[in-house]
Amino acid sequence: MRRILVVDDDPHIRLAIQAWLQHYGFKVTIADGGTTGLVALDSSTFDLMIVDIFMPDMRGFESIRVFHDHAPTVPLIAISGYAFSSLEAPSPDFLRMALKLGATRCLRKPFRPTTLLGVIDECLSEAEPHRSYVAIWPPLRARCRNPGTRCRYQSP
Repeated sequence: MRRILVVDDDPHIRLAIQAWLQHYGFKVTIADGGTTGLVALDSSTFDLMIVDIFMPDMRGFESIRVFHDHAPTVPLIAISGYAFSSLEAPSPDFLRMALKLGATRCLRKPFRPTTLLGVIDECLSEAEPHRSYVAIWPPLRARCRNPGTRCRYQSP
C-alpha cells in the first residue's frame, strides 16, 4: 500500500484529499501545517508528498524547500490556490518556482480528484519505473493503450 503525506493548512482540502486517496487504496497521513508535516516525515516513510506552497507557519516557498530537503528522493506535488499570474498585472508564477525548489509536479487549486490521481500515478511511476499502474485505479488503467506499460493520464 502506497503511503502519502498531505500537508495543507485548509482542513477542507486536507480531508477531501485524504478521503479520495483512501478510497483508492492509499494510506494517507495528514498534517495541518509545516511543523506537523515535518514531524510526520521524521517519524514515518512516505512514497509521495502533497504539500501546499503557502501555509501560515512557513514563509512562502519554505515549505517546498524544507520538505524536499528532508526527503529528496520522495516525489513532491506542490499545490496552491495562488499560483498563476494575472493577465492584468504581472506577478510571479509560483508553481514554476516550486518546481525549481524541488517539486516534482504542481497543481493549481481547485483541481479535480481524477487530475490529482493522474499526477500521483505519474510521480510514482517515474520514481519506480519498474512498476506500472501504481495508482491501481481501473478508469486510469482503461485509458492506457498498452497494458503493462507506463500510463500517462490526460485530464478530460
